[in-house]
Amino acid sequence: MITEDRIRQLLERYDYLEHSLATPDEFSNQEFVKLSQEYSELGPVVEAAKALREAREELIDLQEMVQSAEDAEMKELAQSEYHDLKERLPEMEQALSIKLLPKDAADEKSAILEIRAGTGGDEAALFAGDLFRMYERYAQSQGWKVEMISSAAADVGGFKEVVANITGKGVFAKMKFESGVHRVQRVPTTESGGRIHTSAATVAVLPEAEDVDIEIRDEDIRIDTMRSSGAGGQHVNTTDSAVRITHLPTGVVVTQSEKSQHKNREKAMQILRARLYDMEREKLAKERADDRKSQVGSGDRSERIRTYNFPQGRVTDHRIGLTLHKLEQVLAGEGLEEVVDALIAEDQAMKLSAMEAGF
Repeated sequence: MITEDRIRQLLERYDYLEHSLATPDEFSNQEFVKLSQEYSELGPVVEAAKALREAREELIDLQEMVQSAEDAEMKELAQSEYHDLKERLPEMEQALSIKLLPKDAADEKSAILEIRAGTGGDEAALFAGDLFRMYERYAQSQGWKVEMISSAAADVGGFKEVVANITGKGVFAKMKFESGVHRVQRVPTTESGGRIHTSAATVAVLPEAEDVDIEIRDEDIRIDTMRSSGAGGQHVNTTDSAVRITHLPTGVVVTQSEKSQHKNREKAMQILRARLYDMEREKLAKERADDRKSQVGSGDRSERIRTYNFPQGRVTDHRIGLTLHKLEQVLAGEGLEEVVDALIAEDQAMKLSAMEAGF
């Protein structure tokens, strides 16, 4: 239960921030930016806290009215409002508790999306293409922008590997639960016997890192140039345009092989920053999980997270036991929101449970 003292602390902090922002000359630019951000984030929390306080006060007033009212009709009306409000209070407390959960610093960031065909040969590559189109359409519905960074197309269609940048507000908050092994069960178009095949693709969603998030020293990287291979014509075959960047302390290697060496280096550094930032996040998450003796939120990508079953037209997310008979809608992007919302709700519930248990 959220106490009155906790609400008072929130309101006092909000008032302090409001007064501080009215006197910007007393703070450095960096301090002022931090205060402004905290003030903006705390606004919805304070609104929920005020609403909860007012509801509690109103509940007391209605209880007194029920006890003291002499008019039978007035007493019945007050009693009805009292019970309605008493039923809503737990929901209001829950909503405020969720707003008070510690924020993931990366939630508001854009993201790097990496999809790779796994087991299943040509069918896995086709499935990787299906997943990429699903995320493209979902991104469009959210008002985000998708920019292809690199891709390796398969001969039959789809992708052996595709990497893209998804930019927009709160991309990582919604996309971070997509990381893992996605499995498809369907009859391949090339299968004359009509047998159901099982194939897989891996998805990785990395928060896009900025220079301030992760420092990459010049002495910690080795940059090699080489001739690009594959499609691209004569220019690719005769120019050392491909770039391979090796991060020596971790051994992480990123290769880009488009026509422009300058763009290759820029995109490779973007991916390298994202991967190093994600490694640091996972390291911290594991340390926190070990402290709690729990693996909640560890982001283990080695396990199968979702199955797309075409014969039965269903999608099952194995982490939360959610099954939807909306396969076409999910792959079209429009139905993915229901899965994402369920994953976010489950994550919030687990964090609330951990917070109440004192972890």
